[in-house]
Amino acid sequence: MMFISMIVAFVIGYTCIIFENLLHIHKTATALLLAVILWVMFTIGDCCSVSIYKDFSTYCKLHFNINFTYWLTHILLIKYLGKISEILFFLLGTMTIVEIINVYGGFRLITSRIHATKKKSLMWIIGLFTFILSAILDNLTISIIMTTLLKNLIDDKKERWFFGSMIVLSANAGGIWSPIGDVTTIMLWIAGKISSNFIIVNSFLPALTSIVVPLGILSFAKNKTITCLKTNITKNEIVASHKIINFMFFSGIGTLLFVPVFKIVTNLPPYLGILGGLSILWIASEILNKNSHNTEQEYLSVYNILKRIDIPSILFFFSILMAIDALLACGQLDMLSNFLNKIFMKEPNKYYLISIIIGLFSSIIDNIPLVASSIEMYQSLPSNHYFWAFLAYTAGSGGSLLLIGSSAGIAVMGIEKIDFIWYLKKISWVALIGYLCGCFVYIFQQILF
Repeated sequence: MMFISMIVAFVIGYTCIIFENLLHIHKTATALLLAVILWVMFTIGDCCSVSIYKDFSTYCKLHFNINFTYWLTHILLIKYLGKISEILFFLLGTMTIVEIINVYGGFRLITSRIHATKKKSLMWIIGLFTFILSAILDNLTISIIMTTLLKNLIDDKKERWFFGSMIVLSANAGGIWSPIGDVTTIMLWIAGKISSNFIIVNSFLPALTSIVVPLGILSFAKNKTITCLKTNITKNEIVASHKIINFMFFSGIGTLLFVPVFKIVTNLPPYLGILGGLSILWIASEILNKNSHNTEQEYLSVYNILKRIDIPSILFFFSILMAIDALLACGQLDMLSNFLNKIFMKEPNKYYLISIIIGLFSSIIDNIPLVASSIEMYQSLPSNHYFWAFLAYTAGSGGSLLLIGSSAGIAVMGIEKIDFIWYLKKISWVALIGYLCGCFVYIFQQILF
């Protein structure tokens, strides 16, 4: 009974998040409550998905009067909290580094070189630029960078919502075709399911299609002139010398670019690399500004910059992942995988169908647990099987169908306060067309080659 109740609670909580503006309750508050309720229900209902744990729990209660479920829940909480904390500290470090670059006026080095005044032209520039960079950096990092850049480029809120949505689509698409571009591709790469050459060769064209098609469709209706803020510098925005601005900009970008190298060389989690880079940037900032006036020193202080970080967005990110992990621990996601496997058991091309459906589900459920479950569910498939690259594509691109279907979407939503319903009406339909076109390109590639 509790198994079904957790699904109902998740649907109700998710609906409240979607209709945040109608209920006038901040989505972070709803998400926090949802995460707590699901884990309470998990503990009370003894909902562990592994049958041997259930049997052992019953044995402990009968013979030793020990509440095994209590200890198991704590072990699972520590496990999932550790995994989520890696993402949160990475997010916090990245947001701080980007904000340091922004406060020093570093993004003016980019915005001053963008001369497009047509919405269509700027859309293509931002879309393709994000697509390429998200394969080099990860899609979460580049989403934060590009969204912050938009604040220095465009004044109108609704216009920034539109371009922020293009960043989500482009960042998710760009992260697909690189082994370090997205958390899910990193998971598949580390698990030995894909090689670097395999994911690039098989996923580049479908990923490119999934962003070029939406940009092409929107180009027909988005050719009006926009106002760029290249000359509207706000008070106190640029108070450092050009040498310091250049130094902090290139040091910050260099720190972000160094993180994948740090991971490969040390085999340590990326969040340690980002925090190490932040510490060096922080020390450099203190040294460079020790002789500045008190007002400038306070404004450029990293301690002061940290106060500007959007904590509600980080808490929302945490809450959504914790809520989904409760469903993963209880077994609802495993049930979904088994259900798909049984439905398409006799289909000769069942892995194509399964991947497409997983991609659609990843718009609702974070793609990390979905891919983790799929790795376990289909571990008998060999490395570089077509299913793994297609799974990377569908899980990544499918996350763009709804605003909270991906890490990039959640980050951009938090920074720009994009309305969920607005995204659903304006962007989801074109994202779905791009997603399906990319699926067609991938399958056609496999048949042809």
